[in-house]
Amino acid sequence: MRKVYLSYHELITAYGMGSQKTVEAIQQEQSGIHQANYFDRHTAPFVSSQIDRAMLEASFQELHPSKEYTRLEKILICSLDTVIKASKLKLNDRVGLIIATTKGNIDVLDTEHPFPKSRAYLTEMARAVSDFFSFTTEPIVLSNACVSGALALAIAKGYIQQQKFDHVFVVAGDLVTPFTVSGFTSFQAMSAQPCKPYSEDRDGITLGEAGACVLVTSDRERTNGTSVELIGEASCNDANHISGPSRTGEGLFRSITKAMRQAEIRTEDLGFISAHGTATVFNDEMESIAFHRAGLSEIPLHSLKGYLGHSLGASSLVETIAGMHSLKKNTLFRSLGFAKLGTSKPLAVIEQTTPKKMQTFLKTASGFGGCNTALVFQQLADES
Repeated sequence: MRKVYLSYHELITAYGMGSQKTVEAIQQEQSGIHQANYFDRHTAPFVSSQIDRAMLEASFQELHPSKEYTRLEKILICSLDTVIKASKLKLNDRVGLIIATTKGNIDVLDTEHPFPKSRAYLTEMARAVSDFFSFTTEPIVLSNACVSGALALAIAKGYIQQQKFDHVFVVAGDLVTPFTVSGFTSFQAMSAQPCKPYSEDRDGITLGEAGACVLVTSDRERTNGTSVELIGEASCNDANHISGPSRTGEGLFRSITKAMRQAEIRTEDLGFISAHGTATVFNDEMESIAFHRAGLSEIPLHSLKGYLGHSLGASSLVETIAGMHSLKKNTLFRSLGFAKLGTSKPLAVIEQTTPKKMQTFLKTASGFGGCNTALVFQQLADES
């Protein structure tokens, strides 16, 4: 079976352009969450993590676009451009493209948006991004709520091991829009303050936006210092409710145990868990139950949403890239916003950024519709 690696990568977040800026801010425990610009007079006050518009526009114009693109497409294109150039790959029929997003160009449905409403179709968005780089293969769109980014990595692994592709560029992105704000507000799930995953005083999510891209490859020669091997992955739908997670954590529990079995590692070998941690009452409770059932209650754990908010389909890819750096730096990143444990089952929440020698980590993601994904990553052995 072919080995699969995550190699060159890029992040675009509220911290700026480039993975290093985001990772350094997280390591320094700096929040990227700020008071949001209100969309209209009907929008209640909220905080969020948003990409600077002027910075994005300046970076995009450096690529000399020949036509107009939506804001999300610009984020995806800028993310991809960095990774494609770093990889030096020719975009032939052995190179795939997966675009992960929850809502895509949902903002074009706003009344005064300049783009045609058809641009909200995910296929239209994907074609615009793919054509910018002249990919020869058909772009694949993966939209499965908030596990989209993580699931895209698992799908890329499958394509490579089935020898459909040798390399797959996985790019993910989502925006903070009136649609998403109003949706979560209607669930009474929005926190007025930066979110506090797993904390007793948590009261809801903070929305965020981000772009992320990584090269998934079978070529060991195309790896670098932060590269990891994807050694286990699994997904399971608990079929509980359209928006509510299973009270028993069944889907996440099954995803974790299957991914760990595939990875052939023991629970005590895990360096840390990069969890979903949205800071809603039900999600965090569900995760604590699933981790407890999987025997992971004592494994160091964090949620990065206290830094970047919840960027929906992009969040798990953003957090995976941060996890790659965590392994490389042998550093556990603090779970920002956590004060006192507020779940029924114990969790080893990381309360301060701490050095730790480690080789593996587990990334989990959960989302609306009962979807759950678990991925196990391992540092590359020195072949010199």
